[in-house]
Amino acid sequence: MKKIIALVITMSLVFLVGCNNSNSSKKSEDAILSKSYEEIAQSAKGTTVNFYGWGGNEVLNKWFDNYVVPNMKEKYNITVKRVGMDIDTILNKLMSEKQAQNSKGTIDVVWLNGENFKTAKDNKLLFGPFLEKIVNYDKYVDKNSKDITTDFGTPVDNMEAPWGKATFTVVKDSAKVNSNIVNTSSLKEAIINNPGKFTYPAPPDFTGSAFVRNIIYDIVGYEKVANLPADEAKVKEVIKPAMDYLNEIKPYLWNKGKTYPANTPQLNNMYSDNEVYFTMSYSPNEVAGKIKSGEFSKTSEFINFDKGNISNTHFLAIPENAQNKEGAMVLINYLTSIDAQASKSNPKNWGDMTILDLNKVPSEDRSKFYAPVKIKNPVPEIKASLVPIIEKIWMDEVANKNE
Repeated sequence: MKKIIALVITMSLVFLVGCNNSNSSKKSEDAILSKSYEEIAQSAKGTTVNFYGWGGNEVLNKWFDNYVVPNMKEKYNITVKRVGMDIDTILNKLMSEKQAQNSKGTIDVVWLNGENFKTAKDNKLLFGPFLEKIVNYDKYVDKNSKDITTDFGTPVDNMEAPWGKATFTVVKDSAKVNSNIVNTSSLKEAIINNPGKFTYPAPPDFTGSAFVRNIIYDIVGYEKVANLPADEAKVKEVIKPAMDYLNEIKPYLWNKGKTYPANTPQLNNMYSDNEVYFTMSYSPNEVAGKIKSGEFSKTSEFINFDKGNISNTHFLAIPENAQNKEGAMVLINYLTSIDAQASKSNPKNWGDMTILDLNKVPSEDRSKFYAPVKIKNPVPEIKASLVPIIEKIWMDEVANKNE
């Protein structure tokens, strides 16, 4: 009986500590959000901000380390540490810290979008709403644009700040593939005529997953999948024609479709080495930079699907248990500034498309931006909840077919 009483007391104390920590954290967050941006920037001086995000793009990493980091130190006296980590590991880390009631997290800013944002938002892993404090967002972003206010169909609700825009595109070497590719039918013909020279990264790689969705858009139609319920059986039924298509081209893929590249950098290397005649990207400007530098053939061309190419926005968020929320907001404000957005639009630095509305940017600053590659008919992303379902169906119906 004494043990039971002791256990009840212990559990009650844990609950009370958890409640007290939650109340204290809420008061602290409210206090930060009640400040002006100028007060936030002043408080952040001399602090360190830990930025976590995908580290697989070496050009981006170099730009961030050699441009963002020194500028943040010089302009705001803030030290920025970049940590390259895949988003699944980041989310698992945040979930573990939340379950352990760890109010002193190690992540201050996280780069995410799509189903990852939905997961973080649904599990209350994020701080906010903070976006109204970001001065450059208020000045230069079209706050009524649907690709800014929603993230794969999930309302942003000021819980993340737009950082860049992406448009999916397939790239071919026109010196080796001279056919005009405008849809899945003409793509299939080109793949069959060039056996072993086409492949795509295996989902859930971000770009490989986009390729699968773009095939679905072209064959099934965006309208038929956009509002599907998150029900695997229903989704499987609707997208079956697209899965059939992916199985039909499978024997003609690189390695006869027995394996797929693990990620986009691997596919890019295969394309550079002429092992395949096609690659794909979410960043057309980045591809243009690779063509200009000679990494990709000068005869590389973008493929525009008649029914559209998938486009989306990627974002920056602040974890609920971030230790340096004020420094995080200053970093996010800088990353959405005219100079930082213009710098990253250059393919030599990254080639990421800007989220700024250039009509709101002063005319004397517009020339700083790299002219973006024009991809015709951009189409929006489907709901975030459908993405992992489609990826699972692809794994079951395509990757593991006949194994």
